[in-house]
Amino acid sequence: MDIPEVTVIMPAYNTEAYISQAIESVLGQTLKNLELIVVDDASTDKTLAIAQNFTDDRLKIIASPKNLGPSGARNLAIKEAKGKWIAILDSDDWYLPERLEKLLQVADAENADMVADDLYYIKDGDKTPWNTLIAQSGEQIDTIKEIDSVYYVETDLPGRGGLTVGLTKPVIKREFLVKNNIEYDESIRLSEDFWFYLKCLAYKARFIFVPTPYYFYRSRLGSLVASTNKVKRLEETCNISKHFLEQDFIKTNPQLFKALSRRLALLEKTRPYFRVLDAIKSKSFSRTLVEMANNPYFFVHLAKQSPQIISRRINYFSSKYFSKYSSVDKHLSKD
Repeated sequence: MDIPEVTVIMPAYNTEAYISQAIESVLGQTLKNLELIVVDDASTDKTLAIAQNFTDDRLKIIASPKNLGPSGARNLAIKEAKGKWIAILDSDDWYLPERLEKLLQVADAENADMVADDLYYIKDGDKTPWNTLIAQSGEQIDTIKEIDSVYYVETDLPGRGGLTVGLTKPVIKREFLVKNNIEYDESIRLSEDFWFYLKCLAYKARFIFVPTPYYFYRSRLGSLVASTNKVKRLEETCNISKHFLEQDFIKTNPQLFKALSRRLALLEKTRPYFRVLDAIKSKSFSRTLVEMANNPYFFVHLAKQSPQIISRRINYFSSKYFSKYSSVDKHLSKD
């Protein structure tokens, strides 16, 4: 087999209901010269067995005897990769057939180290996306855009809108990763992509964003993000931010250091909001009152967030109502 143009890495943990669609979307790409590495991260369901049912010789399966977490599983796949480019796909998401071909065309034309696309947001069980990354962000992006490290940090603020590029799944030049010894931090189990891409940008990766969605991002109950307490997620993100601010590749870039410091300050200000929200979800009236009294900034943050919350709800329910008129239905079949 020739050297693959791209290696798609897919960590998988207990996604038996979704992994077939994810694998099929890779093997069905218009770009044929590829390899797919699936790392089963010690699943306890039929995920591994389903992946092993595929017979395509471009597919390689690694069964980890212990759970490595998403960062560890990705690192394992990257070490085994032979492709010129590394592409990332979560095992509960999927690609449109032309995705890799289109992104590599842009990569060659722009001499890029990383290329990401817009993505469709789709809820588990729905047949039509309810929004896209760009539309959700409120940004106006009509042509390809270069993403620098400061823009990347300043427009990816949890709960405050902006173009959350950290959610995308770019193709990345493997030679760039090897040259700069860049890998996932295996202590990070949430938002690991955000920090991985940030490190690439800190090492001067040329990152191009394409305003066309070729990636379907599925939100579902049971995913690692959905099942993790938001207060815990926020605290972990703050701790990781402090760790990154101590690293030389951040400290030697004053503008990036300042942007990441501002992001950390904003994240810490949102802690009261999520503490009260967590109390409300617990359905404990007394706990909620205590948290509201201890965290009065909750009301300020809620007032700021209300327009975005309402907008997201309108977008979601509008998409469901008009789903039968969608032009992307032909891409969504699981058969």
